[in-house]
Amino acid sequence: MSSTEGSELRGRVVGITAERRSDEFRAALERKGATVWHAPTIHIVPLPDDEQLRTATEEVLRLSIDLAVITTGQGFRGWFSAAGQWGLDDRLRAALGRARLVVRGPKAKGAVRGEGLTEEWSSPEETNADVLDYLLRHGVSGLRTAVQLHGAPLPEFVGALTSAGAEVIELQPYRWQRPRDVTAVAGMIDAAVAGGLDAIAFTSAPAAANLLTLAAEHGRYEELRTALRERVLCACVGPVTAAPLVAEGIPVSQPERQRLGALVKLIAAELPVVRSG
Repeated sequence: MSSTEGSELRGRVVGITAERRSDEFRAALERKGATVWHAPTIHIVPLPDDEQLRTATEEVLRLSIDLAVITTGQGFRGWFSAAGQWGLDDRLRAALGRARLVVRGPKAKGAVRGEGLTEEWSSPEETNADVLDYLLRHGVSGLRTAVQLHGAPLPEFVGALTSAGAEVIELQPYRWQRPRDVTAVAGMIDAAVAGGLDAIAFTSAPAAANLLTLAAEHGRYEELRTALRERVLCACVGPVTAAPLVAEGIPVSQPERQRLGALVKLIAAELPVVRSG
């Protein structure tokens, strides 16, 4: 190991907004020498307690679905985990086994195959737009379609399927609510405005969007946006996560691979450049 490896982020303060996998993320940044400010901007609804997810799952089992769209591996595994705790996993596996399965990329494909199921098609671009294009080109009119979402609704995606004649059941593992500790988020916002943060990292679009919402509630939206545009690195795991920030004219950095480890490497590579200017 060279003298710089493991110390690339020494003296840097990085805010992380994730609730899920935060210990892993924090540890990876700290191994690079960073000081981590953890303030989750959303709270994930525990899967077994999610009555909306259970009701939608029971609807999938009650009806004979023709098509299932799997958008994320994590969401699919979470759905099956919850179904198992409700004693419904075998029935769910059988129902999906009778349907056509369309998945968004290799992680979703891996989760599907992990349950002994086989996909009809997997998006090589790993995007919802690519999946939607495939579905509309092949036709969905009259098809009962289950769409496994992740973290947030996809109204344009679902609306396009409905307009094309599909009957859609939405299943949303990992729904989110306001964070449990809004005070911690306010503190991170204040630190970013005051120059006490070098970067803020985001791993989900809801976390990014809700930081801006909470900043507005805290009366510091414009100040935070200025800080994020001018001196605080915004590091996002991928384009979907970055979208709420981009919409507000905030520059973002993204790794080539949408993985947590790649995000950590990106922060370590870019922070010194950002701070040197």
